[in-house]
Parts: sequence; C-alpha cells; structure tokens
Amino acid sequence: MYSETLLDHFHHPRNVGEIRDASVVVEASNPVCGDLLKLWAVVRDGKILEVKFKVAGCVPSVACGSWLTEAILRKSIAELSALTSADMIAGLDGLPSASTHAATLAIDALKRLLEQIRELSAL
Repeated sequence: MYSETLLDHFHHPRNVGEIRDASVVVEASNPVCGDLLKLWAVVRDGKILEVKFKVAGCVPSVACGSWLTEAILRKSIAELSALTSADMIAGLDGLPSASTHAATLAIDALKRLLEQIRELSAL
C-alpha cells in the first residue's frame, strides 16, 4: 500500500518541532479530512536555513510534511516556487490515489510559506 520511502518518513519524520524565533510560521488544513500541517522556517538571504513542521493527520500527511522539510531546506525561494505535489509524490515513491490530498496539503503549506516570505521581503 505505502512505499518504503513513505513509511520511512512516517516512522522517522525529519525536522519535527517548532522554531522559537522563526521568520515565518504558516498553517494549512484540509477541511474535508481534517488534516492540519504547520511549518516554521528561518529565512535569510532568500533561502530556507531551518525548517520544522508539526502535523495532525494521516500517515501520508506525516510523510509529506517530513519530505517537504527535507526538500526545501537550503533552497532558494525561486527553486521552491517550482515544487509541485507531483514532485512530492515522486519523491515518496508514490502515494495511493486516496492519499494525494496529503501532498496537496503540504504544497498548500509551502505556497503560504512562500507568500509570507515575499510579504516580509517587501517590507
């Protein structure tokens, strides 16, 4: 049902927690299933220097949150804008069709993170 990669991210999630002095904190939720993903990030010179997440949700939502934090760490904002749910699904070696909402949730959180970063940069 789930790939080894997805199960590894679920059983050993990377970057779980909060960042006290985060540059940006965002939250995304899926009103249909009730999953909730929150991201904390430290941004300097247009790059994500540190990122943490917490999720209340299903196995794929935990795995997607974990994968996302690894994928965006030390990346530029421009690079992150191109990241899609298809990239995440491929990076996790697949998701069952009934679980693609988890990738959508993580990408929605990323989009909110990028919006907040752009707003901060405009100040």
